Amino acid sequence: MLGEYPISGRRAADISASIERAVGAGELRPGQLLPPMRELAERLGVNPNTVAAAYRTLRERGVIETAGRRGSRVRPAPATTGREHLRVDVPEGVRDVAQGNPDPALLPPLAGVFAAAADEGDRAPVLYGDTAVEPELARIARAGFDADGVPKGPVAVVSGALDGVERVLAAHLKPGDTVAVEDPGWGRTLDLVPALGLRTVPVGVDDEGPRAEDVRRALEAGARALIVTDRAQNPTGAAVSAPRARALRAVLREHPEVLLIEDDHGHGIVDVPLHPLAGVTRHWAFVRSAAKAYGPDLRLALLTGDALTVDRVRGRHRLGPGWVSRLMQRALVRLWGDGAVDTAEVAASYGRRRDALIGALERRGVAAHGRSGMNVWVPVPDETGAVARLLHAGWAVAPGARFRLAAPPGIRVTVSTLAGSEIEALADAITSAVGPAPARSYD
Repeated sequence: MLGEYPISGRRAADISASIERAVGAGELRPGQLLPPMRELAERLGVNPNTVAAAYRTLRERGVIETAGRRGSRVRPAPATTGREHLRVDVPEGVRDVAQGNPDPALLPPLAGVFAAAADEGDRAPVLYGDTAVEPELARIARAGFDADGVPKGPVAVVSGALDGVERVLAAHLKPGDTVAVEDPGWGRTLDLVPALGLRTVPVGVDDEGPRAEDVRRALEAGARALIVTDRAQNPTGAAVSAPRARALRAVLREHPEVLLIEDDHGHGIVDVPLHPLAGVTRHWAFVRSAAKAYGPDLRLALLTGDALTVDRVRGRHRLGPGWVSRLMQRALVRLWGDGAVDTAEVAASYGRRRDALIGALERRGVAAHGRSGMNVWVPVPDETGAVARLLHAGWAVAPGARFRLAAPPGIRVTVSTLAGSEIEALADAITSAVGPAPARSYD
């Protein structure tokens, strides 16, 4: 151990591992300054180059950040701990609208489709060397992509949207590359990018999606990839509009070598049209998850893209898990084929709850956002205070710190299970917690 710092080791790998363990255990706090490299080298009795190599490894893993002469410090949201640690503990008796889960009442039953898929598997077992993608699933997925204007491309199956995003980033980028991400944006994406050794640059978001000028600045500054949520953006509910899609495609045409990743987060739960950006850049990927419409435990997403990108994803997948269970794929085929989810009804249900809360807040002078999906984003002047006051009033909401880099404070409210009788009480509590605010954007 090194005085107040729980740092030890003689090799770069040992030093970096001890720091990462300390961050994960909370012994080194987010934002805490680390010893200067020469000082740490002297106290550990090693060459300064050894410490420099350890710090470089930690930067690439997203654990620390370095700001020139101001030194190195633990990242505000280190990849070791992730943003999930920012969640609110919900005491008994407090209404939880923080989790971001779909309404269980709107999810289809799974027992029958899995039984049928298992029966099919008993008659024709899937063995090593068989195709990784259920042919009927690939056909249905491709037909859906075609109907929504997603460019032609091969289809792969991955274990959820984030798994697809990770595999595409790893297929094209190297540690130190920069990725443009939505801000506010999906917290797990904001953690994943630095965990891969990549750098993030924030792109502002409004109700119509990422701002084109922010994207242009990020790409002109050297970002090698852009991640966009097309619909039901988490946490703001933004959905890329037709005019915004045209503006974003114009920017991307100026940077054809940028890797574009689109996450159709709202597939199956929204009624706003899709306006894909894919096809403008040389390399692109489009990911569509089954989790929100069919259940979070159905860890399956469809991925399409340019031939090289999909081939790299498939190849790396073969070296690891090999394939996503064909049993699960067959179950999803049956869910789709049987029309197990009434997308229009699900979208309308979430829309009614979302619009009711936004309208109630508007009548009270509080600005809120939620164009699609199951979440409402409320800008607040004091995020910590608002979360605490709402908790005291009996409501648990998600702190905006889980979802933002440089964007102003806010709170996320998940409306998926809200009853109509709860809307006015929740609006009153939010108004009391945040105070009336002038209508403004959340960039």
